[in-house]
Amino acid sequence: MSNQYVAQTLETVKRRYPGETEFHQAVTEVLESLIPVIEKNKEFEEAGILERIVEPERQIIFRIPWLDDKGRVQVNRGMRIQYNSALGPYKGGIRFHPSVNTSIIKFLGFEQIFKNSLTGLMMGGGKGGADFDPKGKSDNEVMRFCQSFMTELYRHIDADTDVPAGDIGVGGREIGFMFGQYKRIKNIFHGVLTGKGLLYGGSLARTEATGYGCVYFCNEMLKDRKSGFENKKVVISGSGNVAIYAAQKAQSLGAKVIAMSDSSGYVHDADGIKLDVVKRLKEVERKRISEYAAEVKSAQYTEGCSGIWTIPCDVALPCATQNELDGNAAQALVKNGCIAVAEGANMPSTPDAVKVFLDAKISFGPGKAANAGGVATSGLEMSQNSQRLAWTFDEVDAKLHQIMINIHTAAKNAAADYNTPGNLVNGANIAGFIKVARAMIAQGV
Repeated sequence: MSNQYVAQTLETVKRRYPGETEFHQAVTEVLESLIPVIEKNKEFEEAGILERIVEPERQIIFRIPWLDDKGRVQVNRGMRIQYNSALGPYKGGIRFHPSVNTSIIKFLGFEQIFKNSLTGLMMGGGKGGADFDPKGKSDNEVMRFCQSFMTELYRHIDADTDVPAGDIGVGGREIGFMFGQYKRIKNIFHGVLTGKGLLYGGSLARTEATGYGCVYFCNEMLKDRKSGFENKKVVISGSGNVAIYAAQKAQSLGAKVIAMSDSSGYVHDADGIKLDVVKRLKEVERKRISEYAAEVKSAQYTEGCSGIWTIPCDVALPCATQNELDGNAAQALVKNGCIAVAEGANMPSTPDAVKVFLDAKISFGPGKAANAGGVATSGLEMSQNSQRLAWTFDEVDAKLHQIMINIHTAAKNAAADYNTPGNLVNGANIAGFIKVARAMIAQGV
C-alpha cells in the first residue's frame, strides 16, 4: 500500500467490521485503485471522503416473522443498507438467500454506489435482503414472507428516498407481493420498487436488461480488439435471469453459447445451447440445469460448478454469484484462448482471478460496469413512473445500449487518465468515485 490515507481507511474498516470478508474485499479493491486519484486530488483527503464513503449512511436490521403452510411460525432476519445518497435516492436490489448477512449486503451496497454513478442517472447506492430461501416454498408462503418483510421495510423507503429492486431470489413474483403490501399500508401508488410487472408500472426490457447490458459492454471491449461476438464461443455461468438474457443477446450477435450452469452443476452443448429449452426449464418449470442434458442429446452434464471454466471459449460471462471464478479457473480460461471476460454477476471473480486476467491482457469488464444494465433500466423505470409514461421496448433498449457504451467509454478514459490504460477495473472505480466524491464535497460534511 503506497498511500497512507488509503491504508489507514482500510485498516479502520477491517478493525471496525471484523469478519466481514466480502465487504473487506470490495472496499480493498476499490480503494487500492483510487490511490492515484487521492494523490492527484488532495481535496478528497481534506474533506474526509474515503472514511465517509466506506461507512453506510444508515443500516436497518429487522425481524421477519411469518407463517408457513402448516401454520408454524418462522422467523428470518432482514436488512436494508442505505449506503450513499449523494447522487440521488438510494437504489439497489433486495436479495432473498440463506447466505445473506451484513457483510454481503454491505459489499453489494458499496459496489452499488459506483455502479449507479457510472450510469449517469440520479441514483445513490443501497442494498437489502433477508436470509430467506424462496426455493421449495409455496406461492402463499412467499407471499406471507414478502408481506411481513415489507411491513417493516415500508417505513424506510419511498420513491424519492430509497427505491429497492430485485436480486437473487427476488423476481417479479416477490416484487409484486412487496409492492402490493406497500400500497396497502401507505395508500399510495408510486414508483417505490422497480422490476414491477408491466400492468402496474414496470418497464419493458427490465427483465432482459442486466444480461443485455453485459453483452453490450463486452461488445465494446471486443470492438477495442477489432472484433465482435460473431462466431465466438461463449461460456456463461448461471441459468437465471441474467445468464438467460446474456445468452439471448450473444446469440443474436452471432455467438455460439456452449455452456450454462446452476448451483448443482453445468451443461456443455458443443452444438450451441438451445435457449428455449433452458428458459422453459428454469423460468416455467423451475427445474435444475441437469434436466437440459436429459432432453438434449448433444449436451453433457457435470456435477459441480467450477469446471465450467475449463471449457475452451473465446468469451466468458460469469453471471451466477460472488467469488465463483478463482485464480485457477482464470488461468484455465487464459490457457484455452479466452480473450474477453465480462462480469454479469456482482464480484464473481476473486482478486486472484482479476490479476490473472489483467496480467494476461485479457479484456476484463468488472461487475460494477458490465452488469450496470439492470440498475440502469431500473433508473429508466423510475423515470417512466415519475412521468406516468410507458416507453416501448425499443426505446428502453436503445437508452440501455447507449448507457452501456457511455459506461465503457468513461471507464476506458479514466483508466487512461490515471496511467493504467486498458485496466477497466481501475477505470470504473475511478470514474464512479470521482462523481460521487465531488457531489459529497458540494453538499458539505
